[in-house]
Amino acid sequence: MKDKKNRDEEATSSKPSCLGFPISIFFIVVNEFCERFSYYGMRAVLVLYFRYFLHWTEDFATAIYHAFVALCYLTPIIGAIIADSWLGKFKTIVYLSIVYTIGQLVISISGIADITDTEGNGQPNNLAVHVALAMIGLILIALGTGGIKPCVSAFGGDQFEEHQVKQRRQFFSVFYLSINAGSLISTIITPILRGQECGHVAQACYPLAFGVPAALMAIALIVFIGGSPLYMKSTPEGNIMLKVCKCIWFALKNRFRHRSNQFPKREHFMDWAAEKYDEHLIAQVKMVLKVLFLYLPLPMFWALFDQQGSRWTFQATRMDGDFGAIDIQPDQMQTVNPILILILVPIVDGFVYPLIAKCNFNFTPLRKMTVGMFLAALAFIVAALVQLQIDKTLPIFPAADQSQIKVVNVGNLSVDVTLKGVSENYSLKPSEATEYTIVTTADIKSLVVSYGAVNRTLQHKIRNGTRHTLLVTNLPFIDVLLLEDYEDKPEEGKNAIRFATAFPNIENITMSDKDFGYLDGLSATNYSLFTKGQKLISFIMDGIEYKQNSKEFGFGSAYTIIINEIFSTDNFTLNYIEEIEPNSFHMAWQIPQYVLITSGEVVFSVTGLAFAYSQAPSNMKSVLQAGWLLTNAIGNIIVLIVAEASTIQEQWAEYILFAVLLVAVCIVFAIMSYFYTYVDPAQVEMEIDEEIARKKAEALEKMNYSENGTINVIQSNL
Repeated sequence: MKDKKNRDEEATSSKPSCLGFPISIFFIVVNEFCERFSYYGMRAVLVLYFRYFLHWTEDFATAIYHAFVALCYLTPIIGAIIADSWLGKFKTIVYLSIVYTIGQLVISISGIADITDTEGNGQPNNLAVHVALAMIGLILIALGTGGIKPCVSAFGGDQFEEHQVKQRRQFFSVFYLSINAGSLISTIITPILRGQECGHVAQACYPLAFGVPAALMAIALIVFIGGSPLYMKSTPEGNIMLKVCKCIWFALKNRFRHRSNQFPKREHFMDWAAEKYDEHLIAQVKMVLKVLFLYLPLPMFWALFDQQGSRWTFQATRMDGDFGAIDIQPDQMQTVNPILILILVPIVDGFVYPLIAKCNFNFTPLRKMTVGMFLAALAFIVAALVQLQIDKTLPIFPAADQSQIKVVNVGNLSVDVTLKGVSENYSLKPSEATEYTIVTTADIKSLVVSYGAVNRTLQHKIRNGTRHTLLVTNLPFIDVLLLEDYEDKPEEGKNAIRFATAFPNIENITMSDKDFGYLDGLSATNYSLFTKGQKLISFIMDGIEYKQNSKEFGFGSAYTIIINEIFSTDNFTLNYIEEIEPNSFHMAWQIPQYVLITSGEVVFSVTGLAFAYSQAPSNMKSVLQAGWLLTNAIGNIIVLIVAEASTIQEQWAEYILFAVLLVAVCIVFAIMSYFYTYVDPAQVEMEIDEEIARKKAEALEKMNYSENGTINVIQSNL
C-alpha cells in the first residue's frame, strides 16, 4: 500500500504543479471565468436588445429570450455525446469554443445599426438583416456554451490523480467560484457598456456590450489551447447516455411486443430488457429512472427563476435606479443574484443547516428542494406586489378608440382654446399648460383658438390611441401646432426630450452635444433619448450663442422643452412640459424578490445537484446531470409558451399565475418526496454483484452436478 502511494506521489511530482495542483487546471479555471463572463455578459443585455434595438414587443422579446436559454440547456446532451463517443473532451471543448466565439462575433455585428442605416439616423432600416444575424449568432452561442458545459468541469477533474481527492474537491470549489465571479463582473460591466453612446448618431452601444464578451470568449479559447501540452487527455470510451437510452428503448419495445396475457408479468418494466442487457446495467437504470421521475415537477422552478433576465429586467426599466452615489441600470439589477449567492451559500451551509439539525429536524434533501420551490413562488408574489405599485405610477395611455390632448400656451398673452365636438374649453395664461384630456377620437371635429375677436381653426385628423400636445401662440399672430407625443415609457429608463418654440431662426439646438437641428417660428424638433442627470443646453439665435444647464432628469420621463423668453446669453426661460413623469418607485424594492429567489436557488439547485449525485450509480452521474439541465430547458419553454399564448394583460397577474402554478407543483413534489426511499447506490450495486455472483455459482454447481451425474451413469453401464 505504501509502495503504491509512493509511486503515485512520484508520478504526480513529475508533472508541472503549483501549490500542489496540476498547472493545467489554472488554464481551465481562467477559461471558465472568461467563458462565463462572455455568456452572462451577453445574456444580461439580450432582452433589452430585442426590445429596443430590434423593436420587438415585451412578450415576443421574452419568448425569444427564453427560447435561447432553453436551447442552451438542451445542447449539453449533444456536447456530452460528441465528447464521449467521438472527439473526447479536449477536442470537443476546442471545436465548440470556436463555434461559440463565431456566434458572439456575429451577434456583435448584428447590433451595429450603421450596416443598414442608409438615412444616417442611427436606426437599423433593414431589421430583417439584423434579426437574421442575431438568430444565427444565438444558435451558434447556444451550441457552443451548451456543448462545452458538460465537458469543462469533467475535463478539469480528469487532471488529478486518483489519490488527489482533496485537491480535486478544492478545484471544484475554485471552479464554481470562477463561474460566479465571471457572472457577477460581466453583469456589472456589460450594462455600462450598453449605456455608452456609439455610432455616428448616438445610440445605445450594443456592439460594444456584445463585443467585449466576444473578446473574452476568444481569450478563453486561446488560454484553453495554450494549456494543451499540460493536459491529461482521455480517449472516448462510449457514451453512457446512449447506452441507457438504448436499454430503456429495448425494454419498452420488448414489453410492447409481449403485451399479451400469455407472458408472465415482471416486477418492473425495465426487467423486459433482461433478454439483451445484463442485470447490473438494468439495476442501475432503475435507480436513474427513480430519480428522473422526481425531476418531473422541477421545470416549473426554472420557469420562474430565469425570468430574472426577462420580465424582472423589464420591470426594472419602469423603476427609479438612483442609489445616491451610483445610478443602477435596469439590467444591472441581475447582479444581485450572484452577489447574494456568494453571501448566502456559506451562511446556509455554515449556520442555517447546522441550526436546523440541532433542532432535531430531519431536513432531507428533498425537503430542502421543496422549501426552495416555495421561496421562488413567494418571490413572484412579492414581484406582483411591486408591479402593482409600479402600475400606480405609470401614465394612463389612451384606449384604442381614444386620444389624449394637452394644450400649451407658448405665447406672451392669454388665449382661449375650444375642442369642438367634445365641449372642452380652456383659458390659458402665458406659459401655462393643461393636463392631458382623454377624448373619443371620432368626436373631435376641430380645434379652435381665439384671442379676443381673432379666431384660428385647425382641422386635423387625429389617430386613435395617440397622445398630442397642442401648441398655441399669439406671436406675431394666433397660430397653432399639433404635435404627436411619446406614447410609452422611454426605453431602458431613459428620458425622451424634444424642443419647441414660437421664436424664429433658432439654430444649432444641442443638449449634451446631441444636435436637434433648428426651429423657425412655431415648431418642434423630434425626440431624442438621454440618460439621467443634468444636461447642457445651447442654441444660436441672431448669431449669438445661448447656454444654460437643464433641470435634473430622472429615469423614464418625457418632456417638451419650450424656449419662450430670452434675456441674455445665460439667462433665458425654458418651460418644461412634462408628458410622462419620471419613474418614482425605487429599484431597491426589487431586492426582496431577489433575496427570496436566490435563497430558493441555494436550497433548491445546490441541494438538487448533490441529491442527484448521491443517488446515481458511479458511472451514470452524467445521465442525471443531463436530466437536470433538461429540466431547466423545459422550464424556459414553459415561459416561452405563457409569454406568447397567455391573454393576461396585467403583468402582476402573470406573476401571480406563475406563483400559483409553482405552489401547486411544490405540493405534488412534496407528496412524491414523501414516498421516495433514499438509497446508497454503492451498496445497491454491491448487492447486485453479490446476487449475480450467487446465481453464477448456483448455475455452475448445477452444471457440475449434471456432468458428475452423466459420468456416474457411464461408469455404471461399463
